Amino acid sequence: MKYYLLQLGCQMNISDGERIRTVLQRMGLQPTEDERQAELLGVVACSVRQRAIDKVYGRITKWNRWKQERSLLTFASGCILPADHQKLLRQFDFIFPIEKIAELPTMIQQYGVATPLAAQLEGIHPAADNAVTVQHPLHPERSATVNPATDYWRVMPTYGSPFEAFVPIQNGCDKFCTFCAVPYTRGREVSRESDSILEEVTQLVDQGYKTITLLGQNVNSYGLDRKGAERSFPELMREIGELIARRKQRCWVYFTSPHPRDMSLELLETIATYPALAKQIHLPLQSGDDKVLIRMNRNHSVQRYRQLVATIRQILPSATLFTDIIVGFSGETKEQFANTQRALAEFRYNMAYIAIYSPRPGAASARWRDDVPHDIKRQRLQVLTQELMRSAFAYNSAQIGQTIPVLVTAPDRKEGYLSAKSEGKITVRFQGERALIGSWQEITINAVQGLSMEGRRVEVSSPPAEPAYQLSDSVATR
Repeated sequence: MKYYLLQLGCQMNISDGERIRTVLQRMGLQPTEDERQAELLGVVACSVRQRAIDKVYGRITKWNRWKQERSLLTFASGCILPADHQKLLRQFDFIFPIEKIAELPTMIQQYGVATPLAAQLEGIHPAADNAVTVQHPLHPERSATVNPATDYWRVMPTYGSPFEAFVPIQNGCDKFCTFCAVPYTRGREVSRESDSILEEVTQLVDQGYKTITLLGQNVNSYGLDRKGAERSFPELMREIGELIARRKQRCWVYFTSPHPRDMSLELLETIATYPALAKQIHLPLQSGDDKVLIRMNRNHSVQRYRQLVATIRQILPSATLFTDIIVGFSGETKEQFANTQRALAEFRYNMAYIAIYSPRPGAASARWRDDVPHDIKRQRLQVLTQELMRSAFAYNSAQIGQTIPVLVTAPDRKEGYLSAKSEGKITVRFQGERALIGSWQEITINAVQGLSMEGRRVEVSSPPAEPAYQLSDSVATR
């Protein structure tokens, strides 16, 4: 019995999909990359972007045609707006929120009662049994049965990589940016228990994972919904930095996405203190114009953002800076766009994820006129992309001749080359064998492009040395 799972959208959806895989494989189902070979077809959907939800509609239309030829069962989960939920509910056999992952086996048996799949699964997972067995990361002998309906984060994921992992620390968002649908697809902010996070991170480090990314819609407000009863985000990062330092492991820890309003001096100083906390900051700007930021309900000014960038440059001088920008937001004028272009040039980003604005049902801005013509939006996208290329190329050019550590992640599109990432998440390609994927390498940079670098591998007789550190009871210093 095989299943196929299509995962769309952000890294949080990918992480949710990894937990869905755990439950399905516990039921005895085997994954397949060929959807034509699967009896169970699922999608982790994303209503946040129109293109992503269009893919969902396209896929379920095809799957429903297949039902005329053979018996299939289909389901959806992920970020789904109420309007999309109602439409998709008529096309999928069932839809469930990730918090209800414990009920997935029951739903498969109930909704698939007339299918051979349901009959084959009969007895494998009793319908009344909503529990999932999880292994304690620190003490395997203390494995426990939990109900993921109330603690779905403790369902250990089936990670999609043997060396890179995503660890959710929070779900939902309280910011209510007017362009964003996340509060309506995932609800209000809920922080995962930090002990659970630390257990998962410890397990990953002990298993030799090279990069760990902490996930949330607004990670640096982590713990604020349980103030006084939970660690703050800087405190959580400090403990992660310490546990990796004590193990003397090379591991880069990232987080995404933060909100400028909640970025604190304490967090930046914590990142500067610990070698394992990667020197890369993703700081969404969205617009470089104060009036647009007000309409977006971002609750910060360009000047506040400017001061924050200056602090980052001072405390983390080697850090790369990434951002998110929306072009063509409702009411955006030529002058307001010009302010965003100037901001992009001023802040010298290494990477910017630039999106053309499209209203999403449920978000506040969907009630406003989408009054910037699409061809103007595309022109503005091209202008900002060119600005990004200039700043990224200037940074990359300064790396020529430098030897930097990288993590090899995949084969490159260039024949005979591998693709790697620097600590700052800059793509680095070099000639090498596939056996190097998942390993640390030292690369001397000898050529650059706008968003990537190229170099040659430096042979070393032993792994790169860890940065020096000295630990006290509560803080580490370099």
